[in-house]
Amino acid sequence: MFSVSAAVLRRGVLRYRWDRCCALATVVSGNKTSQQVKQRLKEEVEQMKSQFPGFRPGLVVLQVGDREDSNLYISMKLKAAAEIGINANHIRLPETATENEVLRNIVAVNENPAFHGLIVQLPLDSINPINTEKITNAVAPEKDVDGLTSINAGKLSRGDLGDCFIPCTPNGCMELISQTGVSVMGKNAVVIGRSKIVGAPMHDLLLWSHATVTTCHSKTPDLAEQVGKADILVVGAGRAEMVKGEWVKEGAVVIDCGINHIPDESKASGKRVVGDVHYPSAKQRAGFITPVPGGVGPMTVAMLMKNTVESAKRFLQTHTPGKWNLVYTKKRPHEPQPSDAAISSSCESKPVVQLARELGLFSDEVESYGRSRAKIRLDALKRMEKQPNGKYVVVTGVTSSPLGEGKRTTALGLAQALGAHLNTNAFACVQKSSLETCFGARGPAVGGGYSQIIPLEEVSLQPSGQNELVSAAGRLVMDTVKAYAHYETKLSEKALFDLLVPLREGQRCVSLAQLNRLKKLAIEKSDPLTLTEREIRRFIRLDIDTDSATDSFSLENEMMAVLSLSSSEEEMQHRLANIIVATNKSGDPITTEDLNVSGPLAMLLKEALKPVLMQTVEGTPVFLHTSPLVNVAQGGPSILADKMALKIVGSEGFVVTESGHGADVGLEKFFNIKCLYSGLQPDVLVMVATIRTLKMQGGAPPIQAGLPLPKEYLQENLKQLERGCCHMRRQVEKAQAFGLPVIVAVNKFSSDTDAELELVCGQARQAGAFDAVQCSSWSEGGAGALALAETVQRAAKLPACFKFLYDLQTPASDKLRTVAQKMYGLKDVKLSPKAKEKLALYTKQGFENLPVCIAKTPLSLSNDPMMKGSSTDFMLPITDIKANAGAGFLCCLTGSTNAEMDDPMWPCFHGNNLYSDSK
Repeated sequence: MFSVSAAVLRRGVLRYRWDRCCALATVVSGNKTSQQVKQRLKEEVEQMKSQFPGFRPGLVVLQVGDREDSNLYISMKLKAAAEIGINANHIRLPETATENEVLRNIVAVNENPAFHGLIVQLPLDSINPINTEKITNAVAPEKDVDGLTSINAGKLSRGDLGDCFIPCTPNGCMELISQTGVSVMGKNAVVIGRSKIVGAPMHDLLLWSHATVTTCHSKTPDLAEQVGKADILVVGAGRAEMVKGEWVKEGAVVIDCGINHIPDESKASGKRVVGDVHYPSAKQRAGFITPVPGGVGPMTVAMLMKNTVESAKRFLQTHTPGKWNLVYTKKRPHEPQPSDAAISSSCESKPVVQLARELGLFSDEVESYGRSRAKIRLDALKRMEKQPNGKYVVVTGVTSSPLGEGKRTTALGLAQALGAHLNTNAFACVQKSSLETCFGARGPAVGGGYSQIIPLEEVSLQPSGQNELVSAAGRLVMDTVKAYAHYETKLSEKALFDLLVPLREGQRCVSLAQLNRLKKLAIEKSDPLTLTEREIRRFIRLDIDTDSATDSFSLENEMMAVLSLSSSEEEMQHRLANIIVATNKSGDPITTEDLNVSGPLAMLLKEALKPVLMQTVEGTPVFLHTSPLVNVAQGGPSILADKMALKIVGSEGFVVTESGHGADVGLEKFFNIKCLYSGLQPDVLVMVATIRTLKMQGGAPPIQAGLPLPKEYLQENLKQLERGCCHMRRQVEKAQAFGLPVIVAVNKFSSDTDAELELVCGQARQAGAFDAVQCSSWSEGGAGALALAETVQRAAKLPACFKFLYDLQTPASDKLRTVAQKMYGLKDVKLSPKAKEKLALYTKQGFENLPVCIAKTPLSLSNDPMMKGSSTDFMLPITDIKANAGAGFLCCLTGSTNAEMDDPMWPCFHGNNLYSDSK
């Protein structure tokens, strides 16, 4: 048997000890390892970007104050992020920041899908008291790349390592240990320090890696003895060189997390950086050791980047960039179909705040208006202004019957089909209904059947503030006109001046509106005390002609049009200031700014400028905003609603908006007024038609609201239908003049036959439509508009060549003639003497370059609501012209807008359970 003498054994042991004393520990470089980690992350980021074009992991560093050491750490993090390809942002709040201000910024980052990591740089250097624990726990756990929230700490403690973020310093330590090749499993590990950032999570990581772990701290009595047992030693006590080399077990792995400054006269700064371990002596005994600096520090930054990239990966597992994480509700139609009210009551809408969150809106951008409605702040549009727009689809109709074409139902069905059925981001924008339309012949619903906005009673009957605020604003202006006209005849110039520019704290100051009036009068003075008597007289004397004061209906409708055509609060205030409310006795216009009431109007209508968010039966988002009457204004939902929706849906999404009435009236105003001021250009035009309307245009008896349909509409009559299709063909041809692909959607009713439907679709294609499809949104919801949605997607890929109908520099009379001939198919326009006089006046006042808005019946191409088909010999009479300078168009009256029906309409609430149901 082999044996070794005691002398030989002693010589071997002594030789080993001598070799170990002469050997130095292997230095584990954090600089080198961190560079390797960052290179791997850079490759992963490049792979993400190639797989998801336009996507980049996002990181935010939130700092309070301006500490020098914090600035250094942040610059290192931002530099590392840039190297890897992470989009890093630095939010620096002043030292005066409050706790609430810090929390608001954290919530904003939590809700922003562009950012996948959020670091709160500690300490928080504020002069105000801030609860650090509260701040760190406010970070969303899925974005807590520092791993400091209680939720991530709890998951780490339980061993859920794959479902949490590990604090960066301990994570970096584990990476450095792995670089040594030493297996952690079964080893004795000692951790000195118990902080939430290093010690405690380090203990958990080693434990779940199957080491036997002892945690020590400054109060541990036998610290040297415990250190001597450690195969793996991690020190994060924050005390310079507290661990002596002779404590360290020979061959141990030593990871030093400390960063301390000690005096050193040899350094220019008078100090040098050391760790928590006495490096020179420990290096003589350890097998592996990390230096300070250049050890754990670089790894902390690398692990922060690793967590950020991991967070972005997790985001991509549940989200597709540019796609909403929206849950739709597909309804199964019932037979026989229930009423609109019954369908609405059977659908439980999701809380609107949840809907807004799924759309990517932030909580501080959403003002809940009950459970089902919310106003969206304009800050959302400002935040998204650099994002690309989606596809813009406008829905119009042929000249309709008094019962309508189901245009809005088709628009909502199309949005549902695009969203819930084709998995495309889709938004609908429609006008807010008024009580007159809710109680009219078409009933209360916004949409109908399985393509309506819910809850029905809220969207139709409960106020959202727009109409009420506009009415209040109108009353304010009317009262101001009366008061001004009264007092300028009763008071002396001095007394009136004192009323207009009151003395406050010994000083007189003019308002912004008054300053603008002085400039309009060519008085370049801002100090009212320097005005001469003549200048004061010109400034305060309006000489209002009370007989010329506008009526409340026209005023309120123009204000609603101003809301509809404004893209910002500033633009709204400018438009409101230009509203003409009367003329003086010389015939010059008097505006709200002249009355010094434009500022209060802007404050009053500020809330009304926010679009209202709701949802359809299937959960598709909808904006309801503004209701200018298309008879005397441009009609349709607001520019703001369309612009905001186009940003929210993203570049691959669709926004379905509507134009009021038929293509001849509403679509022309949509293009030549709304698109002019919005700068938006539609991609696709959908024209809704029905068999019953085309039969009426072909000579069937007139349809009367509130009465049963004549039997001619319930029987197949292809010859009569073909005659009516000439009207549709003409409408398609006119719509094509704007340079967009036109799709005809035939809204299907139960009485329609297959032959009739095929005839209409064939006639539409012959007229040059991109395509014609049948649509049954009312009875089937989005499924009934699926063919239409697929056709819209195909048409949206075509290059758009949008163009206006006329040039603004064209004389107003020629603009009117162009609309009458090209849109209505009429011979010419005929201006009354009053209209000619007004046109000459407005030309002199500089309003001739405004677009024209013809107020005429929507029930006919001519001025006669009873005339069907078209007549090229008909002249369009223009009886009067009003300058809606605030809204930005000339309103040209034809005298037909109030003569549509000789008999009053029978209100729909009789026999309607929506209004009679006690619940």
